[in-house]
Amino acid sequence: MCNLYSMTTTKEAMRQFPLAFDDRGVNMPSLPGIYPDYAAPIVRNNAGTRELAMARWGMPSPKAALEGKRTDPGVTNVRNTKSSHWRWLDVESRCLVPFTSFSEPEPQSDGRRPPAWFAFSESRPLAWFAGIWVPKWKSVRKLKEGEIETDLFAFLTTEPNLEVGAIHPKAIPVILTQPADADSWLTKP
Repeated sequence: MCNLYSMTTTKEAMRQFPLAFDDRGVNMPSLPGIYPDYAAPIVRNNAGTRELAMARWGMPSPKAALEGKRTDPGVTNVRNTKSSHWRWLDVESRCLVPFTSFSEPEPQSDGRRPPAWFAFSESRPLAWFAGIWVPKWKSVRKLKEGEIETDLFAFLTTEPNLEVGAIHPKAIPVILTQPADADSWLTKP
């Protein structure tokens, strides 16, 4: 999955998806370009309730990937859930990541790789990535920023469908479009 997606709908549109969550106190701007380490909305399980929150995209990197590094840029896509690093797969750590489209770099004959955008229609209706999140993680994301403590998230990936696989054969985000599927992700073991 390329590291670029968009969320251009409103909280009101999110409320129309029959999934109860508390959205008080969250300002939701239109986000036409969400890149790694940007803050973006998630609906998360938190202390027995569901809430809309802003978190930074990129879960903590595995320790082996950080050897000799001064920063942890994070991992945006969870591919190997069998890895012991992904200890945040329990119900309490799950979230939904709202999106309206996502992109993959499309190879061109001249060597360029502009983004090819994928959405369910031209109107770019709301859908959700199955995600995980971690609260108040301490790390150095950027040297100029220094150590921070922030909520982080990433989303799970799976085998691509034919349309996305033609451009990106490695993976596609796990996409949830039905309220029952979204509820199952947030509640079922």
